[in-house]
Amino acid sequence: MMDESEPLLASRSEERRLNGHCSSAPPQSKVVEDLRRRLKYFFMNPCEKYTARGRKPWKLMLQVFKIAIITAQLVSFGLSNEMMVTFKDENLMTFKHLFLKGYKDQRLGSYALYTKEDVYDHIYYIINGYINLQNLTVGNLAYESVDGQYTPLSVCQEFYRNSSIDPETETFDIDPHIDKDCISIYPVQAFDGSAHLNFSIDFKRLLSVNIYLTLKTINLQTVRHHELPDCYDFNIIIKFDNRAQSGKIKVDVENDYDLTQYALWFLAGKNDYLLLSFDSVVILACFLSLILCTRSVINGLQLQFEFNTFFQAYYNKSVSWSDRMEFVNGWYILIIVSDILTIAGSGLKIGIQTKYLTNYDVCSILLGTATLLVWVGVIRYLGFFKKYNVLILTLRGAFPNVIRFCCCAAMIYLGYCFCGWIVLGPYHDKFRTLAKVTECLFSLINGDDMYATFLHLRNEAGYMVWLFSRIYLYSFISLFIYMVLSLFIALITDTYETIKHSQQEKVPVSQLQVFIAECRDQPESGRYQTEEESAACCLSPCYCFG
Repeated sequence: MMDESEPLLASRSEERRLNGHCSSAPPQSKVVEDLRRRLKYFFMNPCEKYTARGRKPWKLMLQVFKIAIITAQLVSFGLSNEMMVTFKDENLMTFKHLFLKGYKDQRLGSYALYTKEDVYDHIYYIINGYINLQNLTVGNLAYESVDGQYTPLSVCQEFYRNSSIDPETETFDIDPHIDKDCISIYPVQAFDGSAHLNFSIDFKRLLSVNIYLTLKTINLQTVRHHELPDCYDFNIIIKFDNRAQSGKIKVDVENDYDLTQYALWFLAGKNDYLLLSFDSVVILACFLSLILCTRSVINGLQLQFEFNTFFQAYYNKSVSWSDRMEFVNGWYILIIVSDILTIAGSGLKIGIQTKYLTNYDVCSILLGTATLLVWVGVIRYLGFFKKYNVLILTLRGAFPNVIRFCCCAAMIYLGYCFCGWIVLGPYHDKFRTLAKVTECLFSLINGDDMYATFLHLRNEAGYMVWLFSRIYLYSFISLFIYMVLSLFIALITDTYETIKHSQQEKVPVSQLQVFIAECRDQPESGRYQTEEESAACCLSPCYCFG
């Protein structure tokens, strides 16, 4: 790299010979000095720029203001989102107690039925609970109605079209086509058991019984925060799963919801216009930040083009790609992305608060990611201090090597994932699915739950599987903790030592740094007070210095 910068340090006589017919052009002319000064000013931090030209750091002050208002906005939305999630989870628990016979807050995975009588009793219990809902519930639950008619409860069973199974003679005849049969029960009906359930269940052919019902309610928790409450349509599915045909019918409750608009509402003391005004301020601040940062990026690209043209004209060589990327401020790109996400998320938030939109999840992702990027951007300002910018320089320097190293390590990791899934999956809960395998192995790399992973191998696993599991786990832990993880840390440590050494010696390591180092003007020298001249397109040395 130092060899590439030798032309910049050449004597004046050598520079005059770069273009023979322009030998009279002085190499340290005012144009070159102005370019060096502009480059040095471009790479100054906001405090140095204020000292050099007396311009207030508006972008810096705007970013600090943004951090405060975006964080406040996220906290406000997070509280509303927390109330929504809590309300949904508590309603799911309510539905389990209302419609599952004998439910006692146990884990739902252990809720199962084993006899035909239990299956019928539970189905009747659900239907009776739905019909007598208003006499049972302590909440604000109501039936859904469409065009003045209540939505019915639907009991649907799925079964093989034809099945003849005789385990005694080890014979079977199955038509794999699946049929579905449903009945509807309206909440105004009186129900007295199997008399109104005009279909029977053939358990030899049965795959599942699914019960569908829809209930409406209103979340009034938001009233305390002077927000409009949400209206919910809960779409409940109670599943009796018999697909395994193992004699155990697993029972599960799924609860999906839709947020609906109001037909009629009145809320005394409603002042959500304050929140809407605050969100509008956030959008305005982010839009202004977006304009300022975009302008800075464009100015950097223009200065890059001018510097590259200058190098081609005076030194007959192109600027290296790494030097050209120095003009593209990654922090500004980060801020631009954050501003776009914040503007989009704030717009969705306004729609949610006014009840025209109901997508909490998309809004949460946009606002959460935007806030993450805003706070990560704070590191940029700490980087203005020499003792705090080591993290930034280390991350930037180690990133390419870390990516290449992770790609190689990922091949070994995926091999262990597939092997553990296919061999240990039938006998170990943590290896049951491929997703669980990746989570389990990543936890082992970080030293979590090692002994439980070794211990929790099912007793029915044979000696061969048990022995394989020990070899598999010992080799994985030894390889990734003692070798891969150590090499990963060594890569970052080596980058840190290199950067620390270069900072101590303070030697320019690139063409751009060598060129800027020729400018000895300090920010307080007053040489930066003149207005920045328009960029000159140096197509040839004669043209620039003529």
